[in-house]
Amino acid sequence: MKIKKIKSLGILGIVFTLMFLGEIAWAGGYPSKTIEVVTHAGAGGGTDVTTRMMMLRARRVLKQDMVIVNKKGGGGAAALEYYKTVPADGYTILTFTVGHAAVMAKGKGGMKIDELRPIARGTDDPQILMVRCGVYSSAEDFVAKQKQSPIIYGVTHLGNIDDVSAFMFAKKGGMKTPKMMPFDGGGELATQLIAGAVDAAVLNLSEASSQIEAGDICPIVVLADERMAKISKVKTAKEMGIPVSFSTVRGFAVHKNTPKDVAEKIEAALLKSMKHTVYQGFLTAVGLDSTSVAGSDVWGRQIRTTVLEMESALRELGFIQ
Repeated sequence: MKIKKIKSLGILGIVFTLMFLGEIAWAGGYPSKTIEVVTHAGAGGGTDVTTRMMMLRARRVLKQDMVIVNKKGGGGAAALEYYKTVPADGYTILTFTVGHAAVMAKGKGGMKIDELRPIARGTDDPQILMVRCGVYSSAEDFVAKQKQSPIIYGVTHLGNIDDVSAFMFAKKGGMKTPKMMPFDGGGELATQLIAGAVDAAVLNLSEASSQIEAGDICPIVVLADERMAKISKVKTAKEMGIPVSFSTVRGFAVHKNTPKDVAEKIEAALLKSMKHTVYQGFLTAVGLDSTSVAGSDVWGRQIRTTVLEMESALRELGFIQ
């Protein structure tokens, strides 16, 4: 009887050892085939371009080809629904944006934030409140006038980061609830701001860079933790005692159950690729800097906070019942 037990234990030990060695060998051999990177944006969109710029160097670091898989629809819902169906093996990476955070906050897309493992952040593009130059004398004047009566904000989305940013800024700053007017894109919004169709606009720096240089549009408040280098004279909301911070963020994530070694290898490769001069040059071109790139710890905290803040604001705005 003892001999049988010893043999059984010996066989089990060999099986577990082989399984362990197999996992190490498998993770060590990653990647051995093409990696898909899923985005919710069409070709040429900001998310698509950011992803492709990351991939330029990541292919070399990982020594494997990478391809874009565009899954448009529902502001990110279609991409999440697709991503939920793929294996947790590291061969499909999700480009995660603030749009996905809004979708999750609304309970759509079939995934929750805890089902993802954050990998790295690629861009952190603060929301900026912009006005026609000369209308407001200062950021303080901008706030004071909104405490007297509501103003009209131009946004490029309803039920997403743009109107949430304006709403939370007004609410936490003790201002009147603003009115929202949606436009098809940042270019049209900038044009309509100059024309006087709206009092203020929620934009990113790259969306109005030419109008800012021409002196037609003036950034008046940055919704970020720190001032931006390119517009260093513009105050942040937090400096003014208004605790609001919102950014158009783009980064990468994998399934929560992706093997630890594989996830860590992906993170190291993506961070290395995005710290390269090629990607850094791209950030400079769109008005950002090296602080956009961050690892899983910073990125993970940010996207979880974003989902929670989105849910709270969208509920108050009536987009979540």
